[in-house]
Amino acid sequence: MRQPTVPLTNAPIPGEAEKRRGLRRMKLVALSFLLGATVIFLATAFWQSAGAPTWVGYVKAAAEAGMVGALADWFAVTALFRYPLGIRIPHTAIIPTRKDALGDSLGDFVGTNFLSEQVVRERLRRVGVARRLGGWLAQPENAERVTAELSTVVRGAVAVLRDEDVQAVMEHAVVRRVVAVPWGPPLGKLLAGVFADGSHHKLVDLVCDRAYDWVKANHSTVLRVVSDRAPSWSPRFVDSLVADKVFGEVQSFAWMVKTDPNHPMRLAVDKFLAEFASDLQTDPTTMERAEQVKQQVLDHPEVQNVIGSAWSTAKGMLLDAAEDPSSELRKRVREGLVSLGRRLSEDDTLREKVDHWVEGAAAYVVLNYRDEITTLITDTVQRWDAEETSRKIELQVGRDLQFIRINGTVVGALAGLLIYAVAQLIL
Repeated sequence: MRQPTVPLTNAPIPGEAEKRRGLRRMKLVALSFLLGATVIFLATAFWQSAGAPTWVGYVKAAAEAGMVGALADWFAVTALFRYPLGIRIPHTAIIPTRKDALGDSLGDFVGTNFLSEQVVRERLRRVGVARRLGGWLAQPENAERVTAELSTVVRGAVAVLRDEDVQAVMEHAVVRRVVAVPWGPPLGKLLAGVFADGSHHKLVDLVCDRAYDWVKANHSTVLRVVSDRAPSWSPRFVDSLVADKVFGEVQSFAWMVKTDPNHPMRLAVDKFLAEFASDLQTDPTTMERAEQVKQQVLDHPEVQNVIGSAWSTAKGMLLDAAEDPSSELRKRVREGLVSLGRRLSEDDTLREKVDHWVEGAAAYVVLNYRDEITTLITDTVQRWDAEETSRKIELQVGRDLQFIRINGTVVGALAGLLIYAVAQLIL
């Protein structure tokens, strides 16, 4: 189905008024050559009828041929854009009547000569995209400009995204994946590595220190516990003596655990932790309990609130960082771009890789989307209004085409003069 034609944009072409005046001037100049030749022809014709000298015949022949040449070239130039004198002569008004065919030919021409893989690769190879890009990015002001543009893109993308959509994606891509993966074996493997190199000893030291400090600061609590556990018939002073003895033993035990790295209690803790890490990887009961704990953690209201507000928090942080030129995010992006530019300028290997990637990407686009690109040209031309298209094209190239009419007048006159001279010599 043929698409309806639409007028070209009404936006003024830069310098359109000047081009229009120039076109009118050149048309008047070309017309003046035709009128001049006509006046000379008529004058010499009347002169000859009144008995003019021989040389007048040469001038008349030149003027006559000049008129013919001027008229022929006027017809040829005019026939490109409209019907000469409004007469629908076949094969005239070529641009308005053959607009669609010209658009198809233009699309084929562009696709064959500009969008071929070899042409694109050679052009990009000569340009040296990586070297130019590196030199440009190495300038801090250019890196800042790119960073600002990226920030604008990020703000626009974040503003377009709906919070509920992002939240749904996060729950589907993150939370469900976390739930689907068993925690036991990877957690056990991680803990085994931590326990094997002794990285947990700092934590054990902290627990031992806090345990000793608690026992030392809670003498009354220990006394109360012992008193509460003592028989009702036991004398009060006996309870106090027993409580003091228990407190002393507990404090001494806590002190020894705190100060002796090889204390049996510490060794027992290390053994327990190693066995626990192993059970997380191999023992079905322990792994099942780990899964139960995982589910309890994920179902906890506070965890659900954190998951629900994760995107809102990240969104706010991202927007603040993108809007603030002095933010750490923009600073790191800016420094990264400058560093990348310097590497592209100095590292031949990296530059060759980038050039190869660019050539490959461009070649892929050309090979797979050349038809779509040329279709854009042909479809756009087909939708243009024929008369408006002809007028716009004439405005752009019509001034130069008027020289064809001028040359036709001059060349025709010279050719007519030569033919007349040869004829006179022969006859």
